[in-house]
Order: sequence, then C-alpha cells, then structure tokens
Amino acid sequence: MQLERITYPACPGGPAHKWARPGAGCHPGRMQESRSKPCSCPSLKLREVASMYFTMVAAFLVILVVALQGSAPRQSDFPYKVPLDPQGLLELSWNVSYPEQAVHFQLLIRELRFGLLFGMSDRGEFENADLAVLWSDGRNSYFGDAWSDAKGQLHMDSQQDYQLLGARRAPEGLYLLFRRPFSTCDPKDYLIEDGTVHLIYGVLEKPVRSLQAINVSALHGGLQRVQLLKPNISIPQLPSDMKTMEITAPDVVIPSQETTYWCYMAELPEGFPKHHIIMYEPVVTAGNEALVHHMEVFQCAADFDSFPRYNGPCDSKMKPDRLNYCRHVLAAWAMGAQAFYYPEEAGLAFGGPGSSRYLRLEIHYHNPLVFKGRRDSSGIRLYYTATLRPHDAGIMELGLVYTPVMAIPPGEDSFTLTGYCTDKCTQLALPAAGIRIFASQLHTHLAGRKVVTVLSRDGRERQVVNADGHYSPHFQEIRMLKEVVAVFPGDELITTCTYNTEDRSRATVGGFGILEEMCVNYVHYYPQSQLELCKSAVDPGYLHRYFNLVNRFNDEEICMCPQVSVPQQFYSIPWNTFNRDVLKSLYGFAPISMHCNKSSAVRFPFSDPKSDDFWKELSAVNYRAKSQGNTCERRRGRCLPHLPLSPRGLAVNSPCSDFHSKARKTMTVKALRMPLIPPASRLRAGDVSAGQMPQQMGSGLEPSPGAGAP
Repeated sequence: MQLERITYPACPGGPAHKWARPGAGCHPGRMQESRSKPCSCPSLKLREVASMYFTMVAAFLVILVVALQGSAPRQSDFPYKVPLDPQGLLELSWNVSYPEQAVHFQLLIRELRFGLLFGMSDRGEFENADLAVLWSDGRNSYFGDAWSDAKGQLHMDSQQDYQLLGARRAPEGLYLLFRRPFSTCDPKDYLIEDGTVHLIYGVLEKPVRSLQAINVSALHGGLQRVQLLKPNISIPQLPSDMKTMEITAPDVVIPSQETTYWCYMAELPEGFPKHHIIMYEPVVTAGNEALVHHMEVFQCAADFDSFPRYNGPCDSKMKPDRLNYCRHVLAAWAMGAQAFYYPEEAGLAFGGPGSSRYLRLEIHYHNPLVFKGRRDSSGIRLYYTATLRPHDAGIMELGLVYTPVMAIPPGEDSFTLTGYCTDKCTQLALPAAGIRIFASQLHTHLAGRKVVTVLSRDGRERQVVNADGHYSPHFQEIRMLKEVVAVFPGDELITTCTYNTEDRSRATVGGFGILEEMCVNYVHYYPQSQLELCKSAVDPGYLHRYFNLVNRFNDEEICMCPQVSVPQQFYSIPWNTFNRDVLKSLYGFAPISMHCNKSSAVRFPFSDPKSDDFWKELSAVNYRAKSQGNTCERRRGRCLPHLPLSPRGLAVNSPCSDFHSKARKTMTVKALRMPLIPPASRLRAGDVSAGQMPQQMGSGLEPSPGAGAP
C-alpha cells in the first residue's frame, strides 16, 4: 500500500498536528468558530499525521487494501447502527468513547463506485459542512478530511481530524473504519455535542481528478439524523417474570409517497391488571429499516369506554375524531435509537383501574424514493412485569401552553419563546422528597430549531436537564439522560425553544396544527406525582395592550377589536422592526399565566383563575378596570378598544398619556425598547397581589380583567 505523508500547518503555539483536549480554548457552535484566543495545544503525544491513502482501482471499483482482511468487524464493537440511504446501500455503525472524547465510525458500503462523501453540518446541507472524503481519479484512491464553503466548493482541511483506522473487504461490501474527536481546534470542523446530529452523504458516480473537482450539487446524496453521543448507562437487571407484548402494524402496504403517518388501534385484553412497563424496543420489518423513521405508542383517555377500530393514514378524513384523545405516550422510538430501559426503581404503569385498554400505534414512514407495494409490520415490543417496582414512573409536560398568544413573527432566523414551570407550582405539587427525571422527549413543530430545559433553584440556573442545539422536528425520540436530575419543591424548570420562520410570510401562532407551533419537553420521572402539566403563556391582558400599541403606531388599517381572534390579529400586523422588538420585550418581561395541572386536568388551586383567592389578589389592582368594561368604537376607519384604566387612573390608550406623547415625538425603536417590567420584578399572573404592581411601566401595558385566564 502506498502511503503519502503530508505535514500540514501547526496549531498556533505547538508542533504540527498536536491536538488539544476537547473544548480547550474552543468555542461551541455549529462549526467551531474562529477563536478570540488561540486554541490550546498541550504537549501530548504526537498524533499520527492523517494523510491521503493511495490504492489501486480494480474492476471500476475502489478497493482499499490494508493488513486486516477477511470477516466483518464484530457488531458488539459498534453497538449503534443506522442506514444512511433509503435503499440501505450505506450503513453506519458507531461507538462512543467518553475517556478518549471521540466517536469511532464503521461505514459499510455495499456498492462502492468511485467514492463517497460522509460528514456533518448544521441542518443537513452540503454547504459549510465538515466531511470525510473517499474518492478515485481512475488510477488511485484517496481518503482525506475536507470542508465545504458557502458555495459548496470542497477544500482539503489543513488539520486532518477524520483519522482513517483501516478498511476491510467482506462479502457484504467494504467496511471503512475511521475516528473523529468530539471537539478539535479546527474552525472548519463541526463540534460533536449532545443532541441531534445531521449526517450527510454523497456518492461519486464518476472518477474525479481532484477533490476540488467534485461537484457537490451533482451528487446523489442525502441526510440522516442521529444522536451520536449516546449516554453510557448500564442496563438494569430484568425480572424473571417479564412478559412481552408487540404493538405492530398489521401487514400495512406503505403508501407510495415521501411522507406518511400511519395509525393503528390496538387493545389490551379485558380485565388486564396493572403492570409496569420496564423496557421497550423497536420491531422493524426486515428490508424496511430505511423507511421506518420513527414510531410511538399512545394510550387513550380513560374517559371513554370504547374507541373505534382504525388502520389507516393518521391524516385521513376517515380517521375517527375520538382517536385524537389517544395522546398519553407509552413508548417512542426513532431511527438509530436502541432499546429503552426504565430505572430499576420504577416502571411505567398500564392496565388496571383508571387505565384505558385502548392503544394507538403511530408510524412515520419516510419513503423518498417512492417505493410501491412495500409491506410492513413494524411496531414496538413492550416488556412488562406484574411484579410492581417501588415507584410508578410519570410523564410531565413542561414548556408553553398550546395557545395562540405565543407567536413568532415571519422572517425570523432565530426567535425564542420560553415556558416556565414555576417555583410556586413545584412547591405545591411535588412530594417533599422531590422527583428524579431520567429521560426526556423534546417537541416542537416545523419551525423549531433548538430546545433546552434548565433547572433553576433559589433564582439561579443549576443544571441543564436536556438540550438539543440542532433539534429537528423530524427526529423526536425519548432520550435517556446521562445523569438523573433531582427536582425538589420550590425548584423551577425553564424550557426555551428557538424558531426559524424565514420561509413564512405571516406570523406563526401557538396551537395544535402542524403549521402552528409548540414548545414542550415531556420529562419522564419517578415517583409519579399528581402534577402532569406545568406550563405557562404570556398574560393575555398584556398581549391585548400590545395589539393596541401596534394599532396606535402603525398607519395600517388593522382592527384590534376583542371580536377578532388572536391569530387574526397577529396575521394582520405589519412586521416592521418596532413591532418585532416590542413583541420580544413583551415575551421577555410581561407577567405570565401559569398552568399547574393535575393528571385529571384539574388545576392546582393557586393557578385556577376562577378561584376566590386568585380574584381577591387581582381585585386591588384591577378594580377600575373591572368596572369600566371593554367596548369597541371606530376611529379613522379603525377599531379601537376602550381599554381599562391603569392603577394610576390614566387609560393606556389615551392619546394624552406621557408614554404616547413621547413615542409620537420620537417614533424611534430606541425610545420604545425599555423593558416592559424590570427583570427582577417579573410577575406570574397567578402571583399578582395588591401592592406588587411594578412602578416602572415602560410601555404603558397594564394587566386586564381576567389576567391569568387560559
């Protein structure tokens, strides 16, 4: 084997190709950004210089020849596996070494032509990507670490961080083995971190003279999403009386379209007693590994005695409406995930009194090549036991309430919304010994790009519960946490979602529709408590004042009457810089309406807007507002609501108010970007009491009657 050794420029301050410990002097990001400080290059052992490897081409196929040949590598060496392409011609396996801070890859190429590109990028694009490239010029073959620029042009990387470890030929194809550190000192490299990683691949159909001659736009390629950094968790011992149950599709013919969500109803036996689910794993029909994208099993609401049978597309008009009440997640799997194990102390209860017999299986088929006539019986295998563990596991919803008061303007590349599970809610609802979160499933709709939940205690952020900086709504799975997170009464759980609406022309409001948005973290924990939903939204009264400001300071003919729905009001807003910035400030500083719900959907008393205590607390600051009412009149062809008076007695929509007078004079964003409420005095609508109203009201937005109502 020919080997050409090429020495590349040294990392600043050290010898050529010595590499730094992951993260040392480097800044996290999509690609490792150019550094304000030089990257640390400690005196470690000299890394083997990664170079281009040359071999001969035979029978128009590239065959790498190394010392190790013969049988395929052991599967146990690479426990995680996923098909890269829909045909299953490329299969990626990997393992994670936390001591080495590196991922070892094994790529099976069943039909190799003249080369392959494999790598990672922010959202699965071939531009600004970090790549390992195998290519042939018709005589020799080469392997190297490369990167692509914003135009998709390939460049050989001066620092070779994809390290080729070997290759071997087997009857099923060519196995390529290589290694990549989590983090490098290379600004062109992708930072491998917790959460979703978008893997990309491209097949070279013809020989190329050089790396620079590869035309990325002409490649036959695609992307696959995985969680590369799997947690290193020991598998708990399973009980001897464990039984299994398979919830699978009944020999479905996969529709010949790119995307299908298939729903199938299943039933537990009559009189099925309470059991604990202690493990589940996927059951994927052989040959369909590349088509079954993800699967979920939902339990239906116990409020109904029966549910209709159904087996068909989830979006079909023939699907019974009652199936929408089957939303309690029992199991969820996504491509690349392994079996899911519950901790030894807990299991997920199903069966018995108060539990529905009816289950809904939902399968997402991803069929980009539009195969016809492919049959499938995939699903999920549940492992359960009648020997109940010490604790029932529970599932709690964190984040934002499904309401249109939370909205994202169009054309935003990075717009954040935050939902709160407040200290008052956890103080009232959690057991004295607290709960233990061991798994998490993040969820948004199509505009979601990042999701993070943090634990706050005594006003300080203490721990990240779960985070995904490259989140994709097309890849959602229940993920085991690397370490259990303890949550105690009085703690706060804060969930923030980042959205991209650059491809949208009108506002995106919160709601259940796929083109509406959500921000949710389903946390799995034990012991189960009564608290099932702990979420928030902005106080609707403050949003009403925002609409009034928009109506006042824009010349558009916008009707902001109470009769007009919140989505319609958002859709009619002209999204200039002023309107965007004020909305961001509103979401950042206005009081929130807190939803602290029991599993029965009944709210805990403090957050119930109908409770006497709640109204007593609000009465002192809203006594004038409640007596004034809310009507609508026409002025200059526009609807203007008569708004309640503030506690100071001056109507906020009055053209004589100091705030409006100053704003009309300047009409600058700077004059209107002061915080709506000082950050230190941020209020929850359910927490407002007499004398707590902030004295600095930068935009004149005061709470309305019914603040805190859903």
